[in-house]
Amino acid sequence: MELSAIRLLVADDMQAVNDHILTRLRSEVVLINQLGSYIVGGGGKRLRPLMALLSARACGYEGDGHIGLASIVELIHTATLLHDDVVDDSKLRRNRETANAIWGNEAAVLVGDFLYTRAFEMMVELGSMHVMGILAQATNTIAEGEVLQLLNCNDPDTTEERYMDVIHSKTAKLFEAATRIGAVLAGMAPEHEQALAAYGMHAGTAFQLIDDVLDYRADAEVMGKNVGDDLAEGKPTLPLIYAMRVGDEGEREVIREAIEQGGLDHIDAVLKAIESTSALAYTESVARAEAEQARKQLAVLPESPYKDALAALTRVAVERDA
Repeated sequence: MELSAIRLLVADDMQAVNDHILTRLRSEVVLINQLGSYIVGGGGKRLRPLMALLSARACGYEGDGHIGLASIVELIHTATLLHDDVVDDSKLRRNRETANAIWGNEAAVLVGDFLYTRAFEMMVELGSMHVMGILAQATNTIAEGEVLQLLNCNDPDTTEERYMDVIHSKTAKLFEAATRIGAVLAGMAPEHEQALAAYGMHAGTAFQLIDDVLDYRADAEVMGKNVGDDLAEGKPTLPLIYAMRVGDEGEREVIREAIEQGGLDHIDAVLKAIESTSALAYTESVARAEAEQARKQLAVLPESPYKDALAALTRVAVERDA
């Protein structure tokens, strides 16, 4: 099942999510409207709200409460993007200038705060302490993941275990929350809720690992950012960690220096080391294993096109080129 077919299953729901987000973004402060509309309207895969919608439908939910939940998930994600781009001093996302490049860091951070707080307002309106607990914990864990990543930056001694902790906290946690709240909304048993949460965690991990691969494989036209951006920021992602682990002394030294210094002065040598150690193939194999673990969690669900779509999304996550 292609991504277009998956989206078609919940096309009306997704349109309702987009409309709901734009409605809830409205503010009397003009800059919030401008910046918020710019980043929300900037495209993107919308995988997290898509997974929330599919999870609810796969669990048999027939109401419209999942529209608000999926909207909240996307607002939280968008807020993290605004803050990420400021921390990383990014100038390009999805082939467009970042909000901080246009309006400045101060505006980007403050509008990111607005998106967080608006999302929490919407959580309160739902009236479910269980859902609020899941989303509040996820938001807190994402913040922890951001700090963990900051601590790992320019540290060539970052281990695979430490890096996976960052992925689980910074990226996969919101996937986990998105799919878990779908089960909660449908009133599923605790074991079903936990299975959908595990699905989201594994799927989100696979997605991020492939992002790590694409950082050294895709070009700016395809990926929406430049090759080696993570290296330029001194981020020791899994391909670098693995290449250092299995490479020879010269390869280890050039990667170590590149991570410590940041920038792209050593990009050619680093790319050569990544290729000679099959670091991208290794990272892809870890991603495929995570995707397989995600699919196994779906065994608790009854057969339906929505269940099939959730399974297909794990394949889309690891087979994509952007």
